[in-house]
Formats: sequence, structure tokens, C-alpha cells
Amino acid sequence: MRKTVLLLLLAPAASTFASAQLSVHYDPSIQSTGNIDYFKPKGNLFVGDCIPFYHDGQYYLYWLLDSAHHKALGGLGGHQWALSVSSDLKTWKQYPVVLGIDEAWEKSICTGSVAYHAGKFYAFYATRLIDSSGKVNEQLSYAISDDGIHFAKQKPNPFYTSAPGYSKRNFRDPKVVVDPDGTFHLFVASGQENAPTPDDGALVHLVSKDLTQWSVRSPLIYGQSDVPECPDYFLWNGWYYLVYGRGGNTFYLKSRHPYGPWEYPRYQALNEDWVNVAKTAAFTGGRRIEAGWIPSRRDMRDDQGEVFGGNIVLRELSQESDGTLSTSFPKEVAEPTGPATRPHDQTIHAPDGQDAFFLYDVPTDAVIGFDAEASGPVESFGCFLRGGDKGRDAYRLAFTPDNREVSLAETHIDAVEGLHNKIHVQIVMKGDIIDVCIASKRCIVNRLYERKGAVLGFFVKHGTVRFSNIGIAAINH
Repeated sequence: MRKTVLLLLLAPAASTFASAQLSVHYDPSIQSTGNIDYFKPKGNLFVGDCIPFYHDGQYYLYWLLDSAHHKALGGLGGHQWALSVSSDLKTWKQYPVVLGIDEAWEKSICTGSVAYHAGKFYAFYATRLIDSSGKVNEQLSYAISDDGIHFAKQKPNPFYTSAPGYSKRNFRDPKVVVDPDGTFHLFVASGQENAPTPDDGALVHLVSKDLTQWSVRSPLIYGQSDVPECPDYFLWNGWYYLVYGRGGNTFYLKSRHPYGPWEYPRYQALNEDWVNVAKTAAFTGGRRIEAGWIPSRRDMRDDQGEVFGGNIVLRELSQESDGTLSTSFPKEVAEPTGPATRPHDQTIHAPDGQDAFFLYDVPTDAVIGFDAEASGPVESFGCFLRGGDKGRDAYRLAFTPDNREVSLAETHIDAVEGLHNKIHVQIVMKGDIIDVCIASKRCIVNRLYERKGAVLGFFVKHGTVRFSNIGIAAINH
């Protein structure tokens, strides 16, 4: 769970302890069953950490049901697991809460993971609670299901309170892996009490054959500047991947061996400032689909930082020969649009400064595509989105080839390869979300509320770029 969000410690929310502790009403029957990209539940409810899982042709997307941006239960979250399921990523079935708060001591059903073993679904998660001394702790719980929908919590609950030598306050987000022989492995986000450096973040490695007796192995990784939150782990085409949050962003390591040694990749495609808790699951045809969430902004203002809870976002993963991962938009989540307008190709030659051309009457909600090809060196090029006359008060999407950087308003991604070559760019502007895919390899998204201009501009600074195959299509609502 991302730590850099706004966590307000407020008075406990109104609650009852009959079947659920929170006064949160989530009705799956009124939720959208179409495209789940950019989905949030109706009302003052939001999506938190996503926990994707694949089994028998079905993509199970578990996600934390958030009420009012982490303010429930004294700011401890009050989160519960909701579930959306699809076999084609196009149509989804929405389920009621599948792992809820049932006891007074449960202050949040936190992030975790799911595994299938011997005909059963196992959901491991952290429970946030307040101990007898009044301190906040995080401890491990698990539940079992026959169908991945109806879970029964197991006792003792919690079944594991802390690992010797590791933090009790930060002990969460267990990732479960089951070996073919039935050995369970848990990778748990925590911090070392006697770390060799000031950077104490580590992933605890717990092992058990009976889910009762657990042994502690050497940490999977250690020496992290932050608790390596919400870990994910998977094997794909001969490469093992370890995914984790660091300082609020998502990183990964790769290895030819199950538990390392780990290699740092050429670039970090999962690292988008405005995609939180990027986790992946397999999908039909050997594919992998990433699920995360786009946070909201405080006070719904462009100049404010993020707060917990927002909208689901999906990414398609691809894999290079050296194991490096790339991301793109899954083809199934394309927005329905009207016919596209096709402006003429144009070349901007601006060796001595910045020049641009502009298109008018562009819908606020639209899908935009174009190719861009630089001729020789160029300082930067890109788009003015949702701007006014001459691109004033626009959101700027900028490509800087020499720095290998792409920025969208105030956020950016690094180590973007191929910007000196011809690239295809896809842009989705929908509501307060602007989402961009570059060359089907890297993505960048932002939450931007305020500017709604109808001018689209293309600019070049100190160089020459040809813009071609431009298409603009309004999104159907």
C-alpha cells in the first residue's frame, strides 16, 4: 500500500459489528460490467490496491474497496476486498465484498495475494489492528475458498504476528507462492530492526508446509530506502520477476533463478508515478496483464498531491529477450469512439526556437493517435492537450529524446528508448484521466481535473519533426 498518500487520522467512522464493521454500502449490481479500465465504484467509494489472479480462463481482479480516501476507522483504512471477474477483459461480473471486516479488532483487510493449490483458493493478507498497548500493528491472516469468491477466514486469526528481527508496525502485503510439493512461501513487506545501513526495507521470506509452523529464511531483498510494499512475484518464459513498491513507485528485478541473485533491468516500465501498486497476473495465450490504480488528487485540484483511492488501470506486459518488461494498452480496453477525423500530416521545422500547429474543436473526451519522426537532433517535441488558443493553459505532453524522458504535466518517466526514431503515440483523454502509450513499450498517465480547452497543438523545439497519421475520435458515453 503506497505510503506517500495522504493518511488522515480521524475519529472512527460510524460502524456496526453485525456482518460488517463499516457503514459502507457497496452494491455490485449497480456497477459497470463493461470496460474496467478507469473504473471506480459509484458514489464516494474508490479503488485501492489491486490484486490480480488468473485461474482456469478467468482473470480475477480483487481490489481494496476504499471509502473516502483512507479516512475510515481512524485513518487506518477500513479496507475490504471486492472482486471483478472476466474471461475476455471486455465484460466483467461484479461481486459483493469477498473478504470483509467482521470483527472489532480488524481495522483494515489490507493488500495480499491469492494462490490456487489442491483444489482450493488461498487468500493471504495483512490485517491492520491496534494492539493492547495502543500501537498500530500489521499481522498476517488467510482465508480459503472453493471458488475464489466465497472465502472463510482461518484460525488462529491472525496466524502470524511478527518475524524475529523485523518490524511489527510494518509487516504487510504477503505475496504467496506454492511449490509443486505443497510448500508455501510468503514474501512480506517489512523492515529489518538491525539493518546493515540506514535503509532497512526488506522482504521477509517465510516458508511452511502445513500453514502452522513457519520458518524464516534470508530476506528476498534488503537495504531498501522504504518498506518494499505490495510485492509481486512470477515466472514468465524462463525469467523470475520480483515486483515491489519503493518510495511510492513500482519497481522490479529479474533473475534466471527463483530467489535471485537479482538483476536490475534496462528500464523500469512499471514505474509510473500515477499508477499505484502495479501487480500482474497471467492471461489466456501466455499473456500477462498488469492491474493498478490511479490515485485521486486532494481537493480535486491539479496543483495538489495524491490521496488514497481512485480508478483501476490495466496494462499489457511484453517481454524482451533479456527479460526487460514493457507496457502498453491491452487491445481489449480500447474506448468506444465515433468516426475519427484525419488532419493532414505536417512537418515542423524549428531550428531556432519553438513552433507549433493547432487543431480546433477537439472533444474533451477523445482518443488521439499519431506518428512522430524526428529528422536529426531535436531538443523536444510533443502536444498541447485540452488547451486554449495557441495552446495556452494546456496540459503539455513532451518528448525529450536526448534525455530519454517523457513528461505529462508535472509527472514524467525515464529511460524511454527510441525517441529519436519514428514512434506511434496513443492518447486517451477521459474525464479527469489522461493516459498515454508510447511505441507500445512505455505508458504514462496523470490525473488532471481543471483544463477543458478544445485546442490540440503539436510543437517542436530546436529541431525538425514530422507528425503523420493523426487521428482524433470522440469517446462515446
